Amino acid sequence: MSLGAQTWAMVRREFLQEQRQKYALFGVLLYVVSTVFVSKFGFKVIKDVPVWNALFWTILLFTSVIAVARSFQQETRGRLLYLYFLVDPRAVILAKMLYNVILMNILAVAGYFFYGILVGNPVQDTGLFFSTLFLGCTGLGIAFTMISAIASRAGNNFTLMSILGFPIVIPLLMLTIRLSKIAVDGAAIETPWSYIMALVMMNVLVTGLAYLLFPYLWRD
Repeated sequence: MSLGAQTWAMVRREFLQEQRQKYALFGVLLYVVSTVFVSKFGFKVIKDVPVWNALFWTILLFTSVIAVARSFQQETRGRLLYLYFLVDPRAVILAKMLYNVILMNILAVAGYFFYGILVGNPVQDTGLFFSTLFLGCTGLGIAFTMISAIASRAGNNFTLMSILGFPIVIPLLMLTIRLSKIAVDGAAIETPWSYIMALVMMNVLVTGLAYLLFPYLWRD
């Protein structure tokens, strides 16, 4: 079976596994909604654009930690051993990343919907904002998938996951917050392609590193 076919089969497996554990997905959605409600009660209406933008991405950051961290934590040792002899490790990591990217983008759109209704929606350039949202959530999904894989080899140490994720996620968040602020202000004369390309290159770099390094991690 080709790598593409194995990856697609693993993606289907991820969705089937999620259907059997609907409580986990609903738990993450509940976290998003409850965090937005707390923001509503704490700030009422946020008139300061940088605060609105930073708070939104902070919610998405912690949502990604909760949603993606369980990527490898929910896999039993026996199941991992079964996959070890059956599937190419590159198909495993690609499928995990693809599934988590889809999951993060769904959660981000849901979070944006509730956040806009309850806290307010000052976004001026919706197209640029959703492009930033897609690239930022893609980066968070990819980065935390790889970090979750590393942490799983260290006994699912959540502290280790946080430490490893810091140097990768902080530059990503700095770019996304800066680009999304431009979208919220709607003051860009032309599309800030330099920020967009930087986000794309960062996502490609992390994906490439995960693709190359995961087989060695899987082998151990």
